Amino acid sequence: MKTNCEVVQSSLQASENKLDRKIMLFDLKFAGHHANYIRHLVRYWGDNRIPGRLDIVVSPHFIQRHQDVVVLVEQYPQSTINFIPISTQESLNIEADKTAFERAVRNLREWRLLCKYAASLNADQCMIMYLDTCELPLTLGLKPPCPISGIYFRPTFHYSTFSSYRFSIKEKLQQFRERLFLHRTLQNPKLHTLFCLDPLVDQTIKQIYPEARAIPLADPVEIPDLSSLQPQTLQEKHKIHPDRTVFLLFGFIDERKGIYQLLEALRSLPSEVCQQLCILVVGQANPSEKAAICTQIDLLCQTQPVQIIPHFKFVSEEEVRTYFQLTDMVLALYQRHVGMSGILLLAAAAGKPVISTNYGLMGELVKRYQLGLTVDSTKTEAIAQGLLQCLNSKEMLYNPEKMKQFAEENDSKRFAETVFQNL
Repeated sequence: MKTNCEVVQSSLQASENKLDRKIMLFDLKFAGHHANYIRHLVRYWGDNRIPGRLDIVVSPHFIQRHQDVVVLVEQYPQSTINFIPISTQESLNIEADKTAFERAVRNLREWRLLCKYAASLNADQCMIMYLDTCELPLTLGLKPPCPISGIYFRPTFHYSTFSSYRFSIKEKLQQFRERLFLHRTLQNPKLHTLFCLDPLVDQTIKQIYPEARAIPLADPVEIPDLSSLQPQTLQEKHKIHPDRTVFLLFGFIDERKGIYQLLEALRSLPSEVCQQLCILVVGQANPSEKAAICTQIDLLCQTQPVQIIPHFKFVSEEEVRTYFQLTDMVLALYQRHVGMSGILLLAAAAGKPVISTNYGLMGELVKRYQLGLTVDSTKTEAIAQGLLQCLNSKEMLYNPEKMKQFAEENDSKRFAETVFQNL
């Protein structure tokens, strides 16, 4: 039994350890949600003056594209936050990922970089912002130089428990692979915490592995201050007719977002229905994809009186919220998308219903929280029917209270607080 002196000494030691704690965030992705996640963590660390040091290892592309996040550190004069880009050559070595073999090689190289920087920074713990890229090294039983935690983004092995879910032989093999990865990861003695971005998977993990330290993690979204937004400015800028119902397709625009299925669905609708529609397509796209989409839009608008407004540009955080406030409904027509989508959260935070894919986690969350309508987004006729249904009865498609609950459960402060309290 410890004496009072030993208890005090132990407490002081723990306090000193916390002051000296060195945490490394590791994220070599730079598109989509990755910058936002790091932004929320930086703000929380700085606002709460968390003791210790926070080193954020990123790609050089992150430093170039997200200066708004990097300069946040300057807001905290006594900051212990450091952005550390990997070298240009190291970045070039991990860019090829077109084939399964190239992705496997890239993931092993990323793992080596993780270990290299964790060792050189003398990290006490590493937070891997996208644990899925570590599937191969962790399945192989490789051990990092310090304890690791990570965000598990895209599990599918529990999708068979969702309503109306059907999966192919390929997806069954994928689920078997994921279970092996999970088993090996949870056995790794260096694993500290498994954060589950999928809010439903931690229950399945706990059933299989009762002792697992698997914690659900909010997919962060900020509830907008509607008084500060001026959607009418965007309405005037894009010359949207006030009598049209506005549908927003937002994000990195490519075939994965269902843009081509949407255009084909619009082609099949009666002209009097198209006369009522305005489709806002907002976000960046690869040059070749942008050209192909614009060609399809031009051809469609020659035969249908639908208003389609492509805006292929980077959109600031405030503009994003304004676009979501401007729209009547949000399109989330992903093609068999795995995992969460920030689109659902942005729509919920803005109080706007969605037309969403019925596949996987997205489809299940839309049903459970009554966020809008689900359709088989791989079929143009299903999208067309969804658009018709929304025009006729959009006020009946969602539950505002459950939508608000969904957004609040994913508050950005809750996200950052959960991470730092469990490292």
